[in-house]
This record gives sequence, structure tokens and C-alpha cells, in this order.
Amino acid sequence: MEVRFENSKKEVSRMTTQELRESFLVEELMQADKITTVYSHYDRVIVGGVKPVNSSVTLETNEELKAEYFLERRELGIINVGGSGVVVADGVTYDVDKMSCLYLGKGTKDVSFKSTDAANPAVYYLLSSPAHANYPNRLMTKEEAAPVQLGDITTSNKRTIYKYIHLDGIRSCQLVMGLTVLETGSVWNSVPPHTHTRRTEIYFYFDLPENQRLFHFMGEPQATKSLVLQNHNAVISPPWSVHFGCGTSNYAFIWGMAGENQVYSDMDPLAVVDIK
Repeated sequence: MEVRFENSKKEVSRMTTQELRESFLVEELMQADKITTVYSHYDRVIVGGVKPVNSSVTLETNEELKAEYFLERRELGIINVGGSGVVVADGVTYDVDKMSCLYLGKGTKDVSFKSTDAANPAVYYLLSSPAHANYPNRLMTKEEAAPVQLGDITTSNKRTIYKYIHLDGIRSCQLVMGLTVLETGSVWNSVPPHTHTRRTEIYFYFDLPENQRLFHFMGEPQATKSLVLQNHNAVISPPWSVHFGCGTSNYAFIWGMAGENQVYSDMDPLAVVDIK
């Protein structure tokens, strides 16, 4: 498990592109037959990836957690962005198809991941936050996630939002999680741009063609910086930072938050013309 500590606004304002990438970009999450995790001290969230190909992969604890098992004091959101797969949690088997979400609550001891077809493996994105209360494990398909269409093709941001873990969906202690799919011809996400100092947010991009790239913007609203991403990259956004992006093609991304509250609409919007 890689551990990353917080950076102040002043530090970030002076960072080179390489320093920004080392601090906030998470690459190579999806590696065959292993779990990759990054522990961020922004709200103590853990971002991870699992790609079981030839064997089942077990979620193990880590010395950094000082816990008997990974979810002893944590909760976990899992979204599959690959082929069909199976997650087994404390003896219960969940069939997790592409863009389905599985929530595992505090106290779940034994967790393993596998793919239905090694030729088309499951690709599980993981997001975990500390939890002080127990909520039941639950699976939700994208059809059950009450999809909402937003944006317009004339402004290149027509998209469908699927909300999974939130106050009116899968209940959790503090985790909020869902995904957004942009339509063909749309490339801008998270319009209007916004911040929410009460919550850290992490974006994980998927279904971006390998020969295309995405420009993710972060930093203070009047002093933005950018990172160039490829498919299956994630970006950690400090609570004070904007977080929006534009691709050279349409794509999809998972958004996940943890922090002060779970109100999905809790954000401080910014006018596009005020971004610098």
C-alpha cells in the first residue's frame, strides 16, 4: 500500500507537472491477479484496483491500518468496469456485472474477487473510507441506480449520472459513490465546475480509448493546473480543489467522496467564466 500525505495550497501552487503527478495521479491501478492500493491522508480514503485473471484475489489487511482485517474499521465501495465477475464477502456470493456497485460495510471480514471469464476479466475499482457504524452489504445494478441525464450536446457535456452509494440509495457511514457516462460527441465533465471543502473526491476514468487522452483540471479556481490522463487512471482531489476534465473522446468516470457529509448536491458551484 502506497501512502500519500496532504499538500497545502501553497505547496500545490508551486508544483511542477511531475510533482503534481506524483502527489495526485494514481496510475497502474489495474494489474493482473493482484490488488493495488493507495492510502491518501485527505479524509483517509483508500483507492484501489483489482483485476483477477487467472485466480481469485483476496482483500488483505495492511500494516498501515493496524487492523486485524481490512474492513475492521472501514467500509468499501466496489464498481466493476470490466467483464462479469464474482465477489464473495463473508461467504455470500455477489454477481457483479459491468457498472454494478457492491457496498461492503464495516465488519465484513473475508472478501475475495474473481472473474467469470479470464479472456474478459472483471476490473474492480475500490474506494474505502473509515466507518464508525455498520450498514448492510448490498449490490446495486446500473439499472437500479435511477439514472439521470444532464447537460447538452451543444456544450459537449451530455451525460448520464448513476448514483449508487448515497442518502437515497445504498446507505453507508460516510462514503458517497457513483459514475457518469458521457455520450458520443461530449467530452466535458462536472459542469459547472465546483469545490466542496467538506469532502475529498476521487475520479477514476474508464472506457477512454487507449489512443485518446483526458485533461483533468485541479487546483484553486483562479489558479488551475492540469494533468494528462489515460484509461484507468485516478486523480485525488483535495477538498479545496476544483475537479473537472475534458477528453479527446467521450469516456466514463467513477466519482467517490468521503468527509463531512453525504449530501450529493453539497457543492460550491463556479461560473465557467470565472475559472482561470
